[in-house]
Amino acid sequence: MNKQINEGYYDGERPLFKMHDADLIDTTFGQGESPLKESRDLNLDNVTFKWKYPLWYAKNIQVANSIFETMSRSGIWYTENIEITDSALQAPKLFRRASKINLRNVHFADAEETLWTCDDIRMEDVQVNGNYFGKDSQNIYADNLNVVGNYVFDGAKNVEVHNSTFISKDAFWNCENVTIYDSKISGEYLAWNTKNLTLINCTIASDQGLCYIDNLKMVNCKVLRTDLAFEYCSNIDAEITTNVMSIKNPISGTIKVKSVDDVIFDDPEIDSDQTEIEITSNITEGMHN
Repeated sequence: MNKQINEGYYDGERPLFKMHDADLIDTTFGQGESPLKESRDLNLDNVTFKWKYPLWYAKNIQVANSIFETMSRSGIWYTENIEITDSALQAPKLFRRASKINLRNVHFADAEETLWTCDDIRMEDVQVNGNYFGKDSQNIYADNLNVVGNYVFDGAKNVEVHNSTFISKDAFWNCENVTIYDSKISGEYLAWNTKNLTLINCTIASDQGLCYIDNLKMVNCKVLRTDLAFEYCSNIDAEITTNVMSIKNPISGTIKVKSVDDVIFDDPEIDSDQTEIEITSNITEGMHN
């Protein structure tokens, strides 16, 4: 039977070091670093963390209805198997080199440098505000993830996203194996230097977006107010239901598009015959060589 801690208050360094097999309810951790370092098999309900490094090197942690305040920064590092639900996460740098992370109905108020180099992540109904969320993480599933912050998922691998919104400059750079369904992405320079990107039923607005991609597939996508797209992309299979402002120097593939204002091939090393651009409306595109 788990130990029960109700209405507890702890401060100072490592007050519950190596705590295990316990339920903490209506409990507050005040000033003092690493309150639950090296903990195991804990259930936390209505717990407030006020200071740094609350859950380092922890395993099998359930957190519900809880608050990580601003100074609980760098809070969850090297931790394995943690679920957080219905909670407010105010602090930056909360996750680093952690694995088996399940987040449901949580709000990251300051997600600066959060969820870095993590593995096996599931997010449902998650709100994120902050730059560099999800850098170099892998094996990620997200449904109703809404991000306001630049450079989201830089260097991520094996990402599946549904019903989400990203307002983010340089989203999905340097990625590998990303599939996004039924989502909206708004920001400059989308997905440069990425390999194996699939967009299905998505709406995109980007300045010079979708460049330097190898294996780009787009199914039934809207591409709004987007210029100089597809530069140095190879193996393109794109179906776009809207106008594209301009397409520049794609390397190879097929682009089906409602209309395009400008198609630019001005790099003598690019063979324009390797890319088929099919206009599906009666509007004629411009061509500049």
